[in-house]
Parts: sequence; C-alpha cells; structure tokens
Amino acid sequence: MVDHPAVEVDGLHVGYGSAPVLIGVSLTVPAGGGVCVTGENGIGKSTLLRCVSGLQQPDEGTIRVFGGDPGATPEFWRAVVTTVEPPTWYPGLTAREHAELVCRAHGQDPEEAGVDEALERFGLGGHADAIPPQLSSGQKQRLVLAIALLRPSSLLILDEPEQRLDREGRADVAGLLSDYVAGGGSLLMASHDDAFALASGAAVTTMESLSAVTP
Repeated sequence: MVDHPAVEVDGLHVGYGSAPVLIGVSLTVPAGGGVCVTGENGIGKSTLLRCVSGLQQPDEGTIRVFGGDPGATPEFWRAVVTTVEPPTWYPGLTAREHAELVCRAHGQDPEEAGVDEALERFGLGGHADAIPPQLSSGQKQRLVLAIALLRPSSLLILDEPEQRLDREGRADVAGLLSDYVAGGGSLLMASHDDAFALASGAAVTTMESLSAVTP
C-alpha cells in the first residue's frame, strides 16, 4: 500500500439526470496524509466521497485507492473506513455490543482493542448499555466515530465528522484524527470547519479548486 497514494482521482464526472455535480474533478491524498474538501452544501462533496468509497459509480474518470479499484475487494473494506452513509444499527444491540461486533469482525479482541476506553474517550461511557436509537444525534455521531477509530484501518473517509458535536467534542475528535494521520493513517474528509480540518492534520482544499470546470 505504501507504494501508492492513498487516493487518486482523475477527471471525475458525475451527474444526476441532466444536472452535472462533479466536472473533471481530480484529487490526490498521499499515503499517510490528510485532505479535507470544503464547499457549500450541494456542491458535490458527499458525492465525491461516495465515489471514492466505492458506493457510487462515476459517469467518467478514474479512482484508485491504494492502487486498486474502490470497493472491489474484501481487502479494500479491511483497509478503508467510511462514514458517508448513515450507519445500520442492529436491533437490540447496545452501543458497546456494536463496538464489540466490529472489533470481532476485524479479528480484534474487544477488551484488548479497548472498547470501554474508546467509549469513555467519546463521552459515551455512561451510555454503553443503551441501544443506539435511544442516543441523541450527537451521541450517535460520537459512537460512529468511536467505532471508526477503534477498528484497524489505513484510510478514513469521513463526511463532516464535526457535525452535531460541541466545541469540546470537535477538539477531541480533531486530536484523535491528527494522531491517526501522525501514526501513518490516511484521511479524506469533507467539512465546513477549516479550523477543525487543520487541527485534524488535513490540508484544506475546495471543491471548486478540484474541478476542471466550475459548474
């Protein structure tokens, strides 16, 4: 994986019906680096992340993730964590059990992986035995991020991870993402908060600057 950039996007075109959303978008995320894409709502940030995650096929252009096709293999999903789509909560499983399930799916012992410590770190220690639908929107967001950072990965693809977090929560998450990048992980995210992005160790760019032609 280290022989390739984490993400290479070249000439990406995506439209919905006759309306273009992405026009000639090109982007590189170096392995062990972070890039944050900013821009107004509806400008195509989530569409770009969905394509890089392998959840949406572009009309034109190429995408390579660690030199391979996005979403094409089990190895891709072992290396990549994405929060682009809303999570699926399993009925009856608690927040802790969701975290434990993800750990076991990736060959980790939940206790050794530090599930309880991760939940405490995200302010969820007192809600570990709650089922996710009982949590507030901010608590659900923190649970998603806790699980994303708990399991092993080489690339995080995060869609506005600062959403629904208070100032302290944003600072905490930014610190954890900075540590992730400093430890060799790669990060691609969309955000409306430049200060959060910079604190996360990501270089900030705009959707307009990535497009060959501004729609």
